[in-house]
Amino acid sequence: MKKIFATLALSSCLATADKVYEPTWESLESRETPAWWGEAKFGIFIHWGLYSVPAWAPVGEYAEWYQHSKESIAGKKRKRQKATQEFHQKVYGDRTYQSFRDDFHCKLFEPDHWAEVFKQSGAKYVVLTAKHHDGYCLFPSEEASLSFATPWNTLDSGPRRDLVGELTTSVRKAGLKMGLYYSIWDWFNPYWTEQMQLDLQKGASADPDGKNLSKAATTALEKKKASEEGLNKYIHEVMYPQFKQLVTDYEPSIIFSDGDWWMGYDKWQTLPMLAWLFNNAANKEEVIINDRWGRVRKKRGDYFTTEYGSGFDERGILWEENRGIGHSFGYNINENLGDYNNREEIIYLLCDIVARGGNFLLDVGPTGDGRIPVIMEQRLKEVGDWMATNGEAIYGTKQWKHHSQWSEGNIPSRKKGSYKTGFSILQVTLEPKKGDAVKTAWFTQKGKDLHVLLPTWPKSGKFTIKDLPQGTQPTLSLLGSTGKVSLDGETIDLTAITPAHLPKSGAPYVVKLADVLP
Repeated sequence: MKKIFATLALSSCLATADKVYEPTWESLESRETPAWWGEAKFGIFIHWGLYSVPAWAPVGEYAEWYQHSKESIAGKKRKRQKATQEFHQKVYGDRTYQSFRDDFHCKLFEPDHWAEVFKQSGAKYVVLTAKHHDGYCLFPSEEASLSFATPWNTLDSGPRRDLVGELTTSVRKAGLKMGLYYSIWDWFNPYWTEQMQLDLQKGASADPDGKNLSKAATTALEKKKASEEGLNKYIHEVMYPQFKQLVTDYEPSIIFSDGDWWMGYDKWQTLPMLAWLFNNAANKEEVIINDRWGRVRKKRGDYFTTEYGSGFDERGILWEENRGIGHSFGYNINENLGDYNNREEIIYLLCDIVARGGNFLLDVGPTGDGRIPVIMEQRLKEVGDWMATNGEAIYGTKQWKHHSQWSEGNIPSRKKGSYKTGFSILQVTLEPKKGDAVKTAWFTQKGKDLHVLLPTWPKSGKFTIKDLPQGTQPTLSLLGSTGKVSLDGETIDLTAITPAHLPKSGAPYVVKLADVLP
């Protein structure tokens, strides 16, 4: 594997395509972004791995960080780490994180059933954690096992199955796009931790008295040198080969990178990897990448990501909000029903995100034995029932000149950012604070058609659209209903709709104004 990747950057030039991409952001971003992703709008995220066995974190934290909490010295996240360590000692005693491989048997994993659940949700793509930050691979990675000096993938341990391969086959058979999440950072990969220890020992032997530099300075320099050499070993002997294997063996339509925040893309050496991808992938015209390649979030990549964030309002930005049905991405047995998003929260988030030009990646956390928790299946079915009626107001749409319309009152401020901005969809729709305005409609555009998505049924049976183009003769309909809808100037008249004619899919209610836009 070393020899294959020693000339990774140069191999990019061997591509047969007319354009050859160089390992620079300027070159990579000259590539036309595949259109399918921006039209899909809704996808399913899956966090599944060894952490799905203990499946525990304090409420409000991520269960997929179990190993990090268990094995790290308490720091800024002292509460999370202390609570996890106390839980582990109480339930598992001296068991190691590695021992969870025996319980991650996935005997109840039925990939065709998963794919059918995702299809019925109305999602158009799926993204599975091929490798999370613990380095354990859901595909047969020789590099993972060599670097950890123990079977560290699902073919050689645990379920003894290629979970990535099985789900990829089923998802594509169901007609959905398949994507893979890949963490470029392994928290405790021995290739850099062992190298650091060896180099520090060498440094102490070479200068035992510290004559050349102060002890503190010597230690700092040795750590830097060890860190760089260990990181290079990891990048070239683990990360590069794994990345190429995933692209070659599974041809993912999406690559969702993560674990990038520790250092910049130059240190991670991700640009040669991306140039190779765009030049050599069998599906290079289809594949799309996110923005997590080394401290470039919201700056570089095919699309930008927010996580429990509020996304973007600016036009011309491809972006995606990702969050769980519960708070944790990985399954967390510590969460109860009140910690899960209900039907309204999920569907209203979808409408709000799409109206502002984004995609919604909704996460499910399967159990260690291979089941999607029933409450998560139910939520996905509820989304799918709504999408079956109203999907044309979501798929393939773009922002109208106004993405939403507010009632009278104070418009609550919406924090902008990429991580946990605290955006509450219910606060701006069904449960406003006293004196605050609410969103009375979202808008999406498809060609000359305008869709008006109403979070609640208008009390008067009428809804006035501000700034609607005049002089046209649109055809109006309420999706999922045969009831009559009319337009008087800028006012939609729904008074002829009786309870018997209300869409069974429930709110949000979608009024379509066909051929109303220039």
